[in-house]
Amino acid sequence: MLSFHSSSARIINTKKNVEECLEIALGNDNQIVDLLIYHASIGHDFNDILHKSKELHPNADVVVASCCGIVGKEGVSESMKDMALMAVKGKDYAISHVDGIYGHNSYEKALEMAVSLKSQKESINMIFFMASGIDINNSDCITAFESVFGKEVTLFGATSSDNMKGVISYQAVNDRVYENGAFAIGFCDTSLKVHTKATHGFLAVGDPLIVTKSTGHIIHELNNKPAWGEYIKHLGLSEESATCADTIPIGALAEQLDDNLSLEYGNRHILRVVTKHDGNDMHYATTCKVGTKLWLTIRDEQLIFNEMDKMTASLLKEVGDDKVVAVFHADCLARGRFLFNKIYKEELVAKMQTPFFNNGECPPWLGMYGFGEFAHLGGQNEYHNYTTALYLITRDA
Repeated sequence: MLSFHSSSARIINTKKNVEECLEIALGNDNQIVDLLIYHASIGHDFNDILHKSKELHPNADVVVASCCGIVGKEGVSESMKDMALMAVKGKDYAISHVDGIYGHNSYEKALEMAVSLKSQKESINMIFFMASGIDINNSDCITAFESVFGKEVTLFGATSSDNMKGVISYQAVNDRVYENGAFAIGFCDTSLKVHTKATHGFLAVGDPLIVTKSTGHIIHELNNKPAWGEYIKHLGLSEESATCADTIPIGALAEQLDDNLSLEYGNRHILRVVTKHDGNDMHYATTCKVGTKLWLTIRDEQLIFNEMDKMTASLLKEVGDDKVVAVFHADCLARGRFLFNKIYKEELVAKMQTPFFNNGECPPWLGMYGFGEFAHLGGQNEYHNYTTALYLITRDA
């Protein structure tokens, strides 16, 4: 039976930060742990995270993903020295990982991970997935995992990020750090369930851009014009100087949802982000077919708060009397300090955490600001951008 223990710390020295996180999470029982899951800002040395963790817990599996800030039970922080940890005790899990996952081979690489997980543990019922956020086709990843485990297995997690530059992100497993890697953890404690939901709170505006030429997740043309130039023009930025980092806070692209999904989601559209461009080719987060209509968006801060309340209420109803034993959480980096000032950001985090307190205490909580989020929509695995996504791990009451 799995148990979860979390912590976060903000110490410049990476090894001391690891020690602090382990001490807070595990206390005096810090020699008994099987799996260490870290989120860390890119100001840290990821090799040091692995080496120090292995020095203190040589038999534990260690995984790390880079982020643009963390959310733990201690609160929210978005500095270059942030680190958060979820320590797991118990053997009811399997790990697989790959290197060199990109948009063009996302299906094959995700399939490799899925087959590996299946070969290790037969009873996996939920999968925590972390991958590079720079160049990946996330819809292909979902399809690959579902081809092995079926659609009934819930995929949750995120794509790793940097400090919103869209240049590089990191993933690490046990003894190696990757720049275009991914890892998956399959949990198989049959007493546990995972409940996932996401919400964004942006509104589509104006006339849509039409995808007129694309290959997989790469958009070549919008409105029969070179894609990057047309996108940048509609954002009011300079084609000569604009970077992906300039577009992330303001450039969310919206795809329309059907009526049933819109009602559940609290929005007529699901959002996508552009995290890379090669000349005039734009790297989209999922497969994007010719004819797809893409709207530009504006954020509605009141809607963000209203939909957060609705999402937590819906999750509480779904959980019922079951005990929340851990919460994994992925948030878009554009919803952090780049969208809200400090007081709004902390108020938003309080709104998502407080409903799940038990006897006045926050459950073990591992949250990060990344490039995208995996969560259910319409009862199906889906990839989202610009959302808050919550993943509640529960045990029968």
